[in-house]
Amino acid sequence: METADPTPHARSTDRDTAADGPPRTAPQLSLELLVHGVGGTTAQEMLGDPRVQLITGDDTAACYRRTDDADAEQRPDDYRGEPVREAYCWSNLTSGNGARALWLILVPFMVANLAHWMRPAAPSEHPAQRIYDLLVRILALTLTVLLAAAACEVALDLTAWQCAGTTVCAAGKSWMGFLSPDNSGWWSAPGRRLALASMVPLLVIGFLWGLSRRTWSAYESASPPPRLPGTSRDTPVAERTALSREGFWYGRRLVARLRAAHTTAGVLTVAAVLLAAAAKADGDGGHPVLAVTGRALTALVIVLAAATLIVVWRTARSEDAPDVSSDHLVVRALPFASLAVLALTLVHTGWARPGAHSRGPLPGADAFGGIAVFQGVLVLALAVTAWVLQRAARDDARTALRGMGGPAVALLACAVGGVLSGGVAQRFADWLDGGATPGQAHAPIPGPPVLLSWQASVIPALLVVVAAVAVLAAVRVVIVRNRVAKDVPGLYDPREQPDAGRTKRIAATIAGAGLTDSAPVLIAATSAVTLVLGAGAVIGAWLTGRAPGRATEGAAPVVHAAAETAESLGSWLMGAGVILLITMGRRAYRDHSARRTIGILWDVGTFWPRAAHPFAPPCYAERAVPDLTWRMATWTERFDGRLVLSGHSQGSVLAAAAVWQLDLVTRSRVALLTYGSPLERLYGRWFPAFFGPPALTGLHREMDDWRNLWRFTDPIGGPIRLTCEGGRRIDQGPLRDPLSFGRTLQNPLPAQILGHGDYQADPVFETVRAELIARLSPDLPGQRPADESPKGRPAQGSSGRSSG
Repeated sequence: METADPTPHARSTDRDTAADGPPRTAPQLSLELLVHGVGGTTAQEMLGDPRVQLITGDDTAACYRRTDDADAEQRPDDYRGEPVREAYCWSNLTSGNGARALWLILVPFMVANLAHWMRPAAPSEHPAQRIYDLLVRILALTLTVLLAAAACEVALDLTAWQCAGTTVCAAGKSWMGFLSPDNSGWWSAPGRRLALASMVPLLVIGFLWGLSRRTWSAYESASPPPRLPGTSRDTPVAERTALSREGFWYGRRLVARLRAAHTTAGVLTVAAVLLAAAAKADGDGGHPVLAVTGRALTALVIVLAAATLIVVWRTARSEDAPDVSSDHLVVRALPFASLAVLALTLVHTGWARPGAHSRGPLPGADAFGGIAVFQGVLVLALAVTAWVLQRAARDDARTALRGMGGPAVALLACAVGGVLSGGVAQRFADWLDGGATPGQAHAPIPGPPVLLSWQASVIPALLVVVAAVAVLAAVRVVIVRNRVAKDVPGLYDPREQPDAGRTKRIAATIAGAGLTDSAPVLIAATSAVTLVLGAGAVIGAWLTGRAPGRATEGAAPVVHAAAETAESLGSWLMGAGVILLITMGRRAYRDHSARRTIGILWDVGTFWPRAAHPFAPPCYAERAVPDLTWRMATWTERFDGRLVLSGHSQGSVLAAAAVWQLDLVTRSRVALLTYGSPLERLYGRWFPAFFGPPALTGLHREMDDWRNLWRFTDPIGGPIRLTCEGGRRIDQGPLRDPLSFGRTLQNPLPAQILGHGDYQADPVFETVRAELIARLSPDLPGQRPADESPKGRPAQGSSGRSSG
């Protein structure tokens, strides 16, 4: 098995031979490295051979070759004019057993992390950049606090305080019998019940900490290869992207710092809830010593909370070089200090308080309203900052939502977090009180905080808006289908008999694929309505202090019935949302077609490093990009060869990111072939600071060559929209899909509409591939035509969806 050279760029000054490679007089090898896309595939399918052999890597991600090609470097004469084909398989980084579907519960954290990378493409030295990143990090911290508060609501408030303290609710629940005050047992005191129940949110936080640490060791610790210093003199500063920085894919220290801060915040949230309950008991019962102790512990919580904010404030990404330094002792000690304070708080809360009892909701339930308001303020501040950055952006022609993508998805992260926390609390309260409705008259327990009921009541209205947008999208599909159907027969040989049904299917596929470009409208509408309805829910909860159903008692019967219906329906929808999310995740890991549908959203979200939230699902690119970079750098160094990097769908994004990580010498020896690529259509529009037109222009400037294939029927891939100086376009397309319209001698059966898959079936693919391979000189690197710049400098163009 081939092993990587630990010093890939220590090039020999003697050009007659290559280090560890064949002599210069021998034929040079070329390598075609294939990278699959969303959903993954096997090395056997990628290489078209059932007999494959692992070349380098492990069970998680590895490079494979046909068994017959495993020793290709030892017999280069057998590969004259044809490259050695090698497949990089990375699907195990994002898939696995069905248990990984539970990661979908971390969607709010992932979406908040996406907001960090969606900032407009303003110059890196713009002062608003730091403000934007800081606001996203603080917003992410509030999501951790919200999660801990939701766990406390279920375990401490609903279970230990309300139900266990009420005879009617505790009756019939044998597992709660030792907590009931009727038993007068040691655990029946309210403070001790709370102390015991606090283990549940603590276990949730500990689970997230352990999961983050385990994935941190497996993903963020993949170091990039060393490379020669220097930047291209031909590449303007505006065309250099952060993706080319040496430390971009090495976030080990940053994630460790954020993990310490968020763990501390979660533990302190539990401590704050316990102290709020104890403070009420001490104030009602007159326990002066305990009251002083409680104030002292509260002060410690405030000090540690301030230290946590400072850590988050000062934790910014360092991308110029891998940050291998160790954290300060204070940062590493924060979680342990918070656990020590929590231990003292447990003793303080569980101290005997004669006459103490639990009545009504747990003190501090209004904190949910405070969290919601604070998150709203942060989102508005983020929108203002994004507007400032967008005005200073280098290129904003196709930026999604005019730079407001980050604030929009940040708001959605808060909304999803609220729905998940509220849904769990509402469903758990319904289960505890049996057939009654929590919060209503004669109910055994007050139920969750009023704000959660108001948030549930606005969900049906939000779904109506989403449904209206979906209907408009369906109408648009019909209109576009009818318009496109007139042009479909003209794309094919007139001798093929036109068929109205087939024409309609092809046109409908094209129209449906175009809905991807309408995603900004859906997100903008959802975010705007969410902001308005969320603000209305907070105001309604604070003004009335009661759930919508009880708040409208005495109003018109229609109004009261509508409020009760919305509250009940929204409560069920919140709980169903949690179940639906897990179900979709399990289906995505088991069903290949569902993986293709859901996978692109998941793979886009987990492509980016954890820069804002350490509990987000791990970034697979922090393993895949270094893998590809190491492979290309070591192979070209050892065998002094040239390389075609072929990437489909999300694999094209990994391929581009890996090329950016190469040193300039190696980068100039690589040609890129992409197909079904979302590089411009998704990443360029939603992440303009990293994949905008200037960054893609700079990428092609320093490469050997680049070609991109796309189809109208592809809902994910699209054109790159760049043109080379010689007039040659990077984009090759749109490709015909299906390949034949009717039945012919060559295709007696109807050809399949391929959409996003199987680009290799198109003859154009093999033609373009052959052109790129022909550019790989068998000896020294070939010279470009006189009308092209030395490094294929492209000029930004607008090839559009109809470019050829």
